[in-house]
Amino acid sequence: MKPTRFFMLIGALAMPLMLHAETWNDVSLVDANCAAKVKANPDAHTRNCALQCSKSGYGILSNGKFLPFDSAGNKQAVAALDASTATDHLRVTVTGDRQGDTIQVKTLKLD
Repeated sequence: MKPTRFFMLIGALAMPLMLHAETWNDVSLVDANCAAKVKANPDAHTRNCALQCSKSGYGILSNGKFLPFDSAGNKQAVAALDASTATDHLRVTVTGDRQGDTIQVKTLKLD
């Protein structure tokens, strides 16, 4: 096999591993401004507060750690909160790629 074909084959086989998205199920959606304050009880964080603090951006609390969203994820979070009638207990399922501590959101669904 020629070296060029060999490296193309390796690259093609490795591509799905690099594009593998993670999923976070039933995690708390919080704004960055309130993440530290609501860490102990994120389910008490209200929808109204989350909308008021929208300029700080959004993310999830997963295993006690705040993971912020990219700009596309922030837009999806605002849309989900606007469409919701929930007053608190803001749980979401998020699919995306984690780059460092930031989630590059592909999908976001308010549970």
